[in-house]
Amino acid sequence: MNVLFASSEVWMLIKTGGLGDVAYSLPHALQKEGAEVRLVLPAYQDLLKKLDSFSILGWLTITLNDKTRQVRVLETHHPQFSMPLWLIDCPDLFDRAGNPYTDQAGYDWADNAERFSLFSKAVALLGVDTLKLGWKPDVVHSNDWQTGLVSAFLEEEADRPRRIFTVHNMAYGGYFSHQTYTELQLPPQWWSSEGVEFYGKLSLLKAGLIYADAITTVSPTYAKEICTPAFGYGMEGILSSRHYKLSGILNGIDTTVWNPEQDTLIPHHFTSKQLKGKQKNKQALLTSYGIKSTKNQLAVPLLGMVSRLVEQKGVDMVVEAIPQILAESEANFVLIGTGHPYFETRLRQLNQQYPDRVFITIGYDESQAHLLEAACDLFLMPSRFEPCGLNQMYSLRYGTLPIVHRTGGLADTVVDAQINTENKLEKNSVNQANGFVFNTPDTAHLLSTIQRALTVFKNKSVWQQLQHNAMNQDFSWDKSAQRYLNRYR
Repeated sequence: MNVLFASSEVWMLIKTGGLGDVAYSLPHALQKEGAEVRLVLPAYQDLLKKLDSFSILGWLTITLNDKTRQVRVLETHHPQFSMPLWLIDCPDLFDRAGNPYTDQAGYDWADNAERFSLFSKAVALLGVDTLKLGWKPDVVHSNDWQTGLVSAFLEEEADRPRRIFTVHNMAYGGYFSHQTYTELQLPPQWWSSEGVEFYGKLSLLKAGLIYADAITTVSPTYAKEICTPAFGYGMEGILSSRHYKLSGILNGIDTTVWNPEQDTLIPHHFTSKQLKGKQKNKQALLTSYGIKSTKNQLAVPLLGMVSRLVEQKGVDMVVEAIPQILAESEANFVLIGTGHPYFETRLRQLNQQYPDRVFITIGYDESQAHLLEAACDLFLMPSRFEPCGLNQMYSLRYGTLPIVHRTGGLADTVVDAQINTENKLEKNSVNQANGFVFNTPDTAHLLSTIQRALTVFKNKSVWQQLQHNAMNQDFSWDKSAQRYLNRYR
């Protein structure tokens, strides 16, 4: 099966979030299962700087906004990718400093609609082998609003491949004005309630939902949630009416990169049967924050968090809960993240108030994130919504038990540890429980769940059973890749 996989970002070359991780791991898993994949993305300036060489496959003629461009299609090979990379090279739209979606000041590029419309048109033309390369996809797999128009452009082609569209986060709809739609000179028949129009605006996300032959999202629970007003962002009716082509396929993780037995970014390796290395990593993490750890500090629970510092991730709940947990327990905290200035300031204040118990890194450091996962006893992930989530799976892999709100992919991966009055696991929880789950996203419920987890931590045999359960689950991409291949068929 030939698969053209379109994404606006991919890890190792250009990444802003979880989409980049998926766009790296899933194509590799598909290739491993026998598919022949081409990964296509825009030729951003920062991406081109990371390549040694490329060849020109051909030129595509694309007209948008009264401009007819000759767009180069480049092919390159990278040692970290098992498939060819195809790049859509349009310098006036992609050859600029900044990240894929925003300028250096953090504002959306004013021409994002044009940039990703052109990218989508190019992908659609490659989908019908316009360049006569002798390789035609059976399936074009597009992802999120930046590629939402791929399926719409393919609607205009008679001999088109199958179209699958994956929603990674409904919160980002790719909304633009009707004036922008008119200026782009997109087909007039698309502008309707059964097309790309959404309450008087153009929605590139809606285009993907309407015109794709199949829709997937990144976890089974999220597939159900987005059909409700609470998570559908006004598109729950569209999704409900198309439930027959909607499915949730849980994301996987790269189990070679995130593997405590061979992780090159942590100083001490360990397994579910031999956990001594985890304690040594705790010591290394504390040392990295200038703490000369005592035997007592290593024995008390360490709670970690790696997150964007925004309300969606429940950071406000964590900030509110920390002082009470510090007052009533010996637990310590380490938090890594960047985001809203208010939350960055609050974390700095907590660090100043409790310098020996609250440790922070404002920003993101891959090595420090791996060390945190390998060192902590508990991982905080109280997201108000989480389409899939990866950090909870990283945490489970490292025996760092997650504390999560029951939503999206968190609900699909974390099984609550049900404890009896003797602080032991209930029978139905012994072999499956791997963390701690609460149902209402507020500080009070987060607090009570942390308190419950700290109580369980005192029973070492129960704790080790939970770690064993967590570390022996299979979160690789293999099963998910098979589900995608079945969906393609």
